[in-house]
Amino acid sequence: MVGHENAHRLGWLGTGRMGLEMARRLLAADCDLAVYNRSPTKAEPLVRLGAKPVSTAAELATRDIVFITVGSSDDLISAVLGRGGLMSGADGAAPRVLIDCSTVSAEASSRVRAEIADRGTALLAAPVMGNPKVVRAGKMTAAVSGPWDAFVTAEPYLAMLGRGVTYVGEGEVARMVKLCHNLFLGVVAQSLAEITVLAEKSGISRQAFLACLNKSVMGSLFTGYKTPAYVNLDFEPTFTATLLRKDFDLGLSAAREHEVPMPVAAIVHQLIQGLVGRGYGDADFAALLLQQAESAGLALVSEHADVPDGLDTTE
Repeated sequence: MVGHENAHRLGWLGTGRMGLEMARRLLAADCDLAVYNRSPTKAEPLVRLGAKPVSTAAELATRDIVFITVGSSDDLISAVLGRGGLMSGADGAAPRVLIDCSTVSAEASSRVRAEIADRGTALLAAPVMGNPKVVRAGKMTAAVSGPWDAFVTAEPYLAMLGRGVTYVGEGEVARMVKLCHNLFLGVVAQSLAEITVLAEKSGISRQAFLACLNKSVMGSLFTGYKTPAYVNLDFEPTFTATLLRKDFDLGLSAAREHEVPMPVAAIVHQLIQGLVGRGYGDADFAALLLQQAESAGLALVSEHADVPDGLDTTE
């Protein structure tokens, strides 16, 4: 916890599903937080918890530290540098530190970094690992890159968002950490779908198989967390197939740039593309299970089982 005498005035730009949950944690820690979202109704839950609403993104520029969560590289550039964006105020106001928690390209991040540096603002790239439910459980993590002194200033607030953050270096290297993480995420999800379908077609219930897996050395926070979705066919999105495809696009582009062959990830990329093409773009990426079962000629039905997700939501 940051002592009140050392506390900074915080801002949050973009209160979608992830931004809402992360900002909620700052308010729970009694931080002084102002919020802006293009659709004001999405920020109302935070206002009810004590956040100060502002009518434009530029009004957040008077804050010491501003967090931003947006959906794409173009959104980041627009929200920070565009007309009506964070840095668009005629008075020249600018925060000391801008913390971008989005998953965007290194090129877009580098452009924003360079332009806001001219105004005296340091950018921390802080892409997060997790989804809204993981944030609520306090298990979100983040990789952070940028100026070390800015990280030292922001670390107490970043630490409030979940299990902790890892400083990985200067510049945009945190972007690559997140892309590598999400490439692995997709590969593991597809592998989990394959072995689960094999087990079920061999006569084993998904619940029994995954319970055994989660108790073994191969079990993980991820396999436990996805078990209810795989057992009960609940594909309410925590992270959509379309968003995962975006990260595979970026990750494999980086692999080409660095001449790193990624044959397994390339195959999974096409499987995710197939999932989107089949109309599951807005479903959770765990719907890879449905696609795998169809390929194996297996008709899945929900097992309607009460299974834990491995997330302890008690704080």
